[in-house]
Parts: sequence; structure tokens; C-alpha cells
Amino acid sequence: MGGIPFIVSAPSGAGKTTLCKKAVDFFPDLRHSISYTTRLPRAGEVNGVDYWFIEDRVFDEMIARGEFLEYAGVYGKRYGTSKKDLDHLLSEGLSVILEIDIQGADQIREKIPGAVGVFILPPSIEACRVRLRQRGKDSTEEIEKRLNIALEEVKRAPLYDYIIINDDLEAAFERFKSVVAAEKARTPRMLEAVSGIFGAATEK
Repeated sequence: MGGIPFIVSAPSGAGKTTLCKKAVDFFPDLRHSISYTTRLPRAGEVNGVDYWFIEDRVFDEMIARGEFLEYAGVYGKRYGTSKKDLDHLLSEGLSVILEIDIQGADQIREKIPGAVGVFILPPSIEACRVRLRQRGKDSTEEIEKRLNIALEEVKRAPLYDYIIINDDLEAAFERFKSVVAAEKARTPRMLEAVSGIFGAATEK
């Protein structure tokens, strides 16, 4: 049984990365897709763990070779998902979280119809502003720019299969776990296992 690709998107400050990391730590067969990016690593980020940090030239070469399942420009830098890396994980029966922006999510949905979309929302835009300030990685001008973009991104939430409001981290994580568990138990995904146990799949 192949793994499940989970597309997880959210506006800046919604707590998407924290939820994704908690999910990967909780489910032994869930992995975090490592994106390629042309931006420089932030303090504490590790190449090959948080992102693959590459030069613009290398990114262009990967585009030319058709290696990206999706790629997009975000805040002046580019991010992309390797098709080969994702295919390898899914073929191993591992489910994968693709933590990507709205543009990338649209591209993934077109190419992988079975992908499951999860949109993470903050309880309010003000909560986003507070979280971004506490993160201490962006200037006031950059924070306001991100919040303006967030207001537009929220309009795309109805395109996703699930919406989780991160008003309380542990409560939001429980909802996220429920989504992953429910998708693993969907009948089309379980028929192979049923056939292996009982010798033939149940009638559809």
C-alpha cells in the first residue's frame, strides 16, 4: 500500500511548521518532504533537514531537467519539491507532508489527484501578527507584507479537504492527528490490506 501525500498550507504565523513537525514525530510512517530553496538558511536551520539550500543556478538547472513536481517564488526566493524524492518515499509506503504555499499546492493537486489538502488557519490576523513578532525573524515592514498576503491566502482555504484553526496548539494537533488517521483508514486505501487478510477484497 502506497503512502499518502498531505498538502499542508497556511498563512505566515499560523503555526503550520510546528504542527507538521509534531505530526512527523507522532506517526512512525510519516515523513516531512524537504523542499529545495534559493534563500539563505536562518539561524538554527540545517541543510538537508529543514531545506536543501541551493544557488539560483542549481535551481534553474533542476527546472530545466524537469526535476520539480512544483516550484514557486515566495517573498523573492524560490522553493521547489523534488518529484524523485517524493516518489521514493511514497513507493516505500511512507506518507509525506508537503508543507508548501498556495501556488505549489495548486500544482500538486493537478499532478496528484489523490493528495489530501489541509489548510491551517490562525484564530485571527492579530494572532498572526503577534506570532510573527515573537518569532523575531522579520522586520515590521516584512510582517505587515506577510499579513496582507495572508488575507488573500485565506480565501483559498475552501479548496482544501480539511481546515484546522490553530487557536490552541494541542487541540489543533489532535485535529491534525485525526485527519491523518482518518485518511489512512479510507476504504480505497485499505482494500489491499483486506485482500491480504481475507484472500479477496470486499465488494465495492
